Amino acid sequence: MMMSKIEPVFAALVLACLQSFVLPDAQGDALFSLRTSLNSSPNQLKDWNPNQVNPCTWSNVNCDPNNNVVSVTLSNIGFSGILSPKLGALKNLQTLSLEGNGITGEIPKEFGNLTVLSTLNLENNNLTGEIPASLGNMNNLQFLILNNNNLSGTIPESLSSLSSLISLQLGTNALTGQIPERLFNVPKYNFTGNHLNCGVNLPHQCAPDNDGPKSKPKLGIIVGVVGGLIILVLLGGLLYFICKRRHKGKREVFVDVAGEVDRRIAFGQLRRFLWRELQLATDNFSETNVLGQGGFGKVYKGVLSDNTKVAVKRLTDYERPGGDAAFQREVEMISVAVHRNLLRLIGFCTTPTERLLVYPFMQNLSVAYRLREIKPGEPVLDWSTRKQVALGTARGLEYLHEHCNPKIIHRDVKAANVLLDEDFEAVVGDFGLAKLVDVRRTNVTTQVRGTMGHIAPEYLSTGKSSERTDVFGYGIMLLELVTGQRAIDFSRLEEEDDVLLLDHVKKLEREKRLDAIVDSNLNDGYNIQEVEMMIKVALLCTQGSPEDRPLMSEVVRMLEGEGLAERWEEWQNVEVNRREEYERLQRRFDWGEDSVYNQDAIELSGGR
Repeated sequence: MMMSKIEPVFAALVLACLQSFVLPDAQGDALFSLRTSLNSSPNQLKDWNPNQVNPCTWSNVNCDPNNNVVSVTLSNIGFSGILSPKLGALKNLQTLSLEGNGITGEIPKEFGNLTVLSTLNLENNNLTGEIPASLGNMNNLQFLILNNNNLSGTIPESLSSLSSLISLQLGTNALTGQIPERLFNVPKYNFTGNHLNCGVNLPHQCAPDNDGPKSKPKLGIIVGVVGGLIILVLLGGLLYFICKRRHKGKREVFVDVAGEVDRRIAFGQLRRFLWRELQLATDNFSETNVLGQGGFGKVYKGVLSDNTKVAVKRLTDYERPGGDAAFQREVEMISVAVHRNLLRLIGFCTTPTERLLVYPFMQNLSVAYRLREIKPGEPVLDWSTRKQVALGTARGLEYLHEHCNPKIIHRDVKAANVLLDEDFEAVVGDFGLAKLVDVRRTNVTTQVRGTMGHIAPEYLSTGKSSERTDVFGYGIMLLELVTGQRAIDFSRLEEEDDVLLLDHVKKLEREKRLDAIVDSNLNDGYNIQEVEMMIKVALLCTQGSPEDRPLMSEVVRMLEGEGLAERWEEWQNVEVNRREEYERLQRRFDWGEDSVYNQDAIELSGGR
């Protein structure tokens, strides 16, 4: 009797267990439907098993800790089928990259259900039909990349409602009609290679092709445009002649407009290197060509086939969430930051297992090398060059913080990451740790990354970084320039307790022993008033509270001689008050040499 009651329950449990192993969940069903619709061969995506419940173990798929699919990257694999509308069921999908295949058919309107998607990359396929108006429902979309397809019809007005959109790439399709005016507010856009009506403004980025329909302009507009072009050509020729004579033999100088991102800079202008090219350029990544090494990989000296010298950074964090799409997105945004004091990105290379960045080779290596690692016979950095490096670095960081949209936080400012060109001009490099920041947010919480001794205290304790964390690192770099010393030096333990360079300098500054601060390699070749000025700027930049630190634009002005005295006086008053409070506490508790309280620890807990 008992068995007869148990058997049906047991059978039901067995059936449920079997179904859990056999039937895929909604995510697995959607992904397997994509594999089928793409005409995947038996050797492609062979681990996408319909009998495996959890698709998070499948290749080219990334999930969050709750086993939600957040990224699908199937780039340059060679599919020939169509897109499955079932992908609209992946409610947590953030990145979908299917570029570089031969995918045909239309973009499913169900893609509009992917409301948390931030990147949709379908470029370099054979897609047809119209851009679905439902894509306007993707409120978190930042990158919509549909270049080089056969899409037709008009651009949906609904795309204008995508307030998060950073890059809209619709070039080289068969689109027609009027471009919604609000789309010209997107930071980066590309409408070229279509038959579009750009409206009265007619920006050059969306001018119609030669075969496209053209409106019949009035005569006065033609005369005005031609006359304007003639004037521009004459002025350009005169400016070129003057600059060539004045800067003969100098490096190229980039011209940037404060507060404006140059929309003409397109991702396609970056060179996409083949793995074999960089392998040959670096002699198979020989250890003899290593220029430096950090937490994100090694940097190799290389020579391209046209004898161009380059620095190739081989990243080691290529398996981070988002994979190839995330890497390319970061590369695209960082490439927009063009300034004479920022390292220019030449190109990149991606494979299933490699991510590489290619930069110009900096002949004079890094500031850290010139301060502490020079070989016998090589000249040290003189004081004039150090001042030039301080100002150039400040201007580069000011551009990242205040003239890029979104702003860019470097997160590892130090002498080793400031490079020197052939004229010993500072070039801020190593954006491996850089973070793109939404201007509507005041800080970003992330994994703490950087170099000890250069990391701001609030970043180390809370993981919250902002442009003020860069200001702190810059202040430590100024101290490196003045002293020639490292940010942390345990050899100082033999003489004093100040392992940190910041503490060491603050102590000597209080004792008015500025001569003991200056790098001994400078001998007497420096101006003590200028040293004092640079020390003051450094101490203002390294205050314990991020709100008290100056902006980089303020740092630039102080280095140029404006506003330092007033700011220093305010800081001195704060320091005096803090010390008086500390001494009052000492008297109150009558601490002596034999006290059980650790006075040094309390001192260190105060403002720094």
